Amino acid sequence: MAIMKHAEKKAGTIVEALPYIQAFYGKTIVIKYGGNAMINEDLKQKVMEDVSLMKYVGMQPVIVHGGGPDITQFLKKVGKKSDFVSGLRVTDEETVEIAEMVLDGKVNSNIVNLLNKRGVRAVGLSGKDAGLIKATKKMATVYDEEGNKEKVDIGYVGQVDSIDASILRDLLDMDYIPVIAPIGVGEDGESYNINADYVAAEIAGALKAEKLLFMTDIEGVYKDFEDKDSFISSLTDVEAREYIKTGIISGGMIPKVEACLRSLDAGTQKVHIIDGRQPHAIILELLTEQGIGTQVHK
Repeated sequence: MAIMKHAEKKAGTIVEALPYIQAFYGKTIVIKYGGNAMINEDLKQKVMEDVSLMKYVGMQPVIVHGGGPDITQFLKKVGKKSDFVSGLRVTDEETVEIAEMVLDGKVNSNIVNLLNKRGVRAVGLSGKDAGLIKATKKMATVYDEEGNKEKVDIGYVGQVDSIDASILRDLLDMDYIPVIAPIGVGEDGESYNINADYVAAEIAGALKAEKLLFMTDIEGVYKDFEDKDSFISSLTDVEAREYIKTGIISGGMIPKVEACLRSLDAGTQKVHIIDGRQPHAIILELLTEQGIGTQVHK
């Protein structure tokens, strides 16, 4: 009897997923892969299972990944200190070469390999490939003792200038999963290291994606982080802007929500901030009635 009950529960879970599989069939879903889900080996394997399942049931996943901890670790190995200004890594010519090598050569190829082992076809790209991500220099904003704002040059840190998504559309049409390292190319061919959240937002917007999922190390957005009952499961772009203005959304959550808003403005249908520490977070968000995390929408 217990075995039958367990089987019924499993069948119920599959049936619950059916309308979502139908709704997202053929739809592009961009995943910003980062945080603990990239570091913890068990979580990493579950993310790859989720993405493979998405592909097998007819969705079109696109992955944009970070890799800051791997860059820091490699810099330490070569005796190079990591300095940050306003949360941005100071990136000289040697550092951007190392960042590109780690992101493109190590992190990206590892993700591609893990997906390919599961029978889906993944292709690794950096933003330099086919001019995918055109970038310009991003200046850090700092404040002096009097509170005056000034801009500081921190090297080869970039911001997205434009996206040419034609190569991504071609790969999706040919049934590949694009896996993108957040390196952009400047006007003179120079490399720029770019925040992966903003790259994911721009990629999703350029592809007019059905959804963009930000994998983070928190459950989502709270009105008061100390009060777990204040969790916000859904908010509009208007509410999100108001919450930033009034300080309800603050600190490290601001750039994440700003990236959500940018992606919605660029053409993404819905954006979700989900807890990547939760095993199978992607499938729980996409294929269950309750979902997880915070949804931001127009």
